[in-house]
Amino acid sequence: MVKIKVVNVVGARPNFMKMAPIIDSMNRYPAQIEHVLVHTGQHYDEKMSKAFFDDLGMPKPGINLEVGSGSHAEQTAKIMVAFEKVCLELKPDLVIVVGDVNSTMACTITAKKLGIQVAHVEAGLRSRDMTMPEEINRLCTDVLCDYLFTTDHFADENLQGEGVPADKIHFVGNVMIDTLVKHKEMAASLDLCSKMGLAPGGYATMTLHRPGNVDDPKILAGLLEALASIAKELPIIFPIHPRTKKMAVQYNLGHYFNTDDKVEGIWCTEPLGYLEFLHLNMNAKLVFTDSGGLQEETTVLGVPCVTIRPNTERPITCTEGTNVLVGNDPQKVLDAADSILHGPALNGRVPEKWDGKAAERIVKVLMDNLNQ
Repeated sequence: MVKIKVVNVVGARPNFMKMAPIIDSMNRYPAQIEHVLVHTGQHYDEKMSKAFFDDLGMPKPGINLEVGSGSHAEQTAKIMVAFEKVCLELKPDLVIVVGDVNSTMACTITAKKLGIQVAHVEAGLRSRDMTMPEEINRLCTDVLCDYLFTTDHFADENLQGEGVPADKIHFVGNVMIDTLVKHKEMAASLDLCSKMGLAPGGYATMTLHRPGNVDDPKILAGLLEALASIAKELPIIFPIHPRTKKMAVQYNLGHYFNTDDKVEGIWCTEPLGYLEFLHLNMNAKLVFTDSGGLQEETTVLGVPCVTIRPNTERPITCTEGTNVLVGNDPQKVLDAADSILHGPALNGRVPEKWDGKAAERIVKVLMDNLNQ
């Protein structure tokens, strides 16, 4: 049997949670798979990256391209130039990309132009919103990839509708949930709630960073006013994203945030590690978010989620899970929160194959096909 040489690519914080279980699964086959982790450095914060690698038990990247920030075009170009050199030096049999960040698309294009096969984990997700850079990244990536690993039947149907051959599509489940399942008990054992003076079910958590929500002063002010009103009844813990913090300061909206060390209002904290934030989310009464992964995690945790976006590439979290899509209309945010806090409980269920074994299925497919 010939050993398969694989390059695993991460570029931003959410990619770590998706790649960690794949690396774990590959490590069970040292005689069959040789793999190296490449961090493009698309998003890099020494403190946060260290916390994530430590929390997830991931090896430090074998290669860090350190491309840094820039416009979408600048960043994509930098990644492609740097990653081409990696591919020419290592000559891998396969490149694995995850998610939908610029690194995902850039490394896919680069590898395919060199004749290297590419696998996309979390393929087929579609928001139908072409104003989202992530949607463009997803479409370009999926057209080119040789292996498309999907999380649910909606993703399968999207790819089939786009004319993708059936033998490229593999429904394996959700690697984000692999990471959650593995670390849930560890996160539950933390004493962060008590340290912060929080009672389980006595607070909400929030993420808010998408340009459509934070770049327009009127929209951001309306959302913060609505959330501050909710926070009078239920404190909201907000590990604030640097982008949101910057825009709030620029628009003189900092008065909505409580930065004191006390549990009231919208309580801003520094960004948290994976285990810390999982601990808070699993004990929260509800979660407000405009990110993708939290919609999935709350569905599995059984925690109500109010998604402040007009669309989602993860509709199964609404049809089967605990997610409610409200857009960025402040009144709809208020109504959704009121329904959760004072109405009947949201009854969701865990989608098929969101069982902690997606990465095992991915590695099995790759070994079965690449060893032929």
